[in-house]
Amino acid sequence: MTSRSGGVVAAVDLGATSGRVMLGYVDDRMLRLEQVARFPNGPVPGADGELHWDFTALYRHIVDGLTEALRREPGIASIGIDSWAVDYGLVHGGELLDEPFHYRDERTARGVETVHAEAPFEELYRRNGLQFLPFNTLYQYAVEQRLADAEVSLLIPDLVAFLLTGARVAERTNASTTGLVDVRTGEWDLELAARLGIAASVLPPLIDPGTVLGTLHGEARERIGAPLAVIAVGSHDTASAVVAVPLSTPDAAYISCGTWGLVGVELDEPVVSDAARAANFTNEGGVDGRVRFLHNVTGLWLLSEAVRTWEAEDGAVIDLPGLLDAAASVSGDIPLFDANDARLSAPGDMPARIAAVLAEAGARVPATREALARTIVESIAQAFADAVATAGALTGRAIDVIHIVGGGALNRLLCQATADRSGLPVLAGPVEATALGNVLVQARAHGWFGRDASLETLRMAVAAVFPPERFEPRAG
Repeated sequence: MTSRSGGVVAAVDLGATSGRVMLGYVDDRMLRLEQVARFPNGPVPGADGELHWDFTALYRHIVDGLTEALRREPGIASIGIDSWAVDYGLVHGGELLDEPFHYRDERTARGVETVHAEAPFEELYRRNGLQFLPFNTLYQYAVEQRLADAEVSLLIPDLVAFLLTGARVAERTNASTTGLVDVRTGEWDLELAARLGIAASVLPPLIDPGTVLGTLHGEARERIGAPLAVIAVGSHDTASAVVAVPLSTPDAAYISCGTWGLVGVELDEPVVSDAARAANFTNEGGVDGRVRFLHNVTGLWLLSEAVRTWEAEDGAVIDLPGLLDAAASVSGDIPLFDANDARLSAPGDMPARIAAVLAEAGARVPATREALARTIVESIAQAFADAVATAGALTGRAIDVIHIVGGGALNRLLCQATADRSGLPVLAGPVEATALGNVLVQARAHGWFGRDASLETLRMAVAAVFPPERFEPRAG
């Protein structure tokens, strides 16, 4: 590693199913994470059956976790926050108007029609570079009944930072997922916002990763116990994860794999061609102005939802490692389905839904849980392989290796299947890429790698401490 000094920071890492507070230790010999708190997260039904986040509980867990982190490590230098994208909270008078909507709420379908009537998708893609996802923020705003009541709309990590420090800002990597940021300039597209009836006043100033947002104030300072600094990181969790991908070649692809599989390559400039639009590839902001050119593939959500259904049937916890070991032993032809089929995107009885999709396509429906688990994993791997091949074709890159980071790096069956189906070596790890990326951007802001350290320098540090596991493609 090449850091000049070091210290410890706290990383708040919020996912769609759970959140964590981590301590990150950095010096010239070490890059280490320690989990301080882990807490549940997920959709909760509202009065009319709509889906929301229980942000009040989530924020309480965050503050409790930071309090414990400071108790364990009084020398914390700063806090960084990352989360899932697109969702937001509306603020007026310093207060949250309502619990934020969950991106899987059905209201977004109405927003798509409203937005596209004013700005067709072809135009949107030229302006914002984003793949079509029906829950992107601009579609949510189109059906947001209280937007006019808000002084400002803050994406989830920015909302947490606001409550901690009072700063009303939007970090660029996450703001790029709203559909309201110009893909060329990296600034708010105010003309588009006006056409869609979105007041410029609700869009906060854009800031870059590494910006010091302020120190803890008010109740947060009293509860946590110190005026800690909050530093903006790549607040979109995938942007933080990509910081910690130890890209081994200039033509490497990456897959940040958890609930979703974000499959792509890192670019210096966006690609907004008709072919990229047709392939539904997105150009999202990365740290240091890089472009995350990627495609969203439904990831381990399919497996976790299937396991959740089986656990409900059994009234007992499923041994997932044991299930995957049994799945690896399944022989013969493995039936596949489209992992991105829209019918598989909502919570519910996933095994029954997958069986219906397979049967409709005339494919054999696996008769056992281990066989269905194998079909799920292989179908995800095929979707990953297809997306990698498309990324190479759209960018003119000869992809020569795939890096898998995040929870999917622990799934050896998925890593091997991805290697087999892509014909490319897979390098798996680190598992904690998102938290590591969060920590590394904070560390660089403190000068621990030098303030001008490149992403490549940060990635070399990751590779030295967390060497990835290699999976070679098998013939046949």
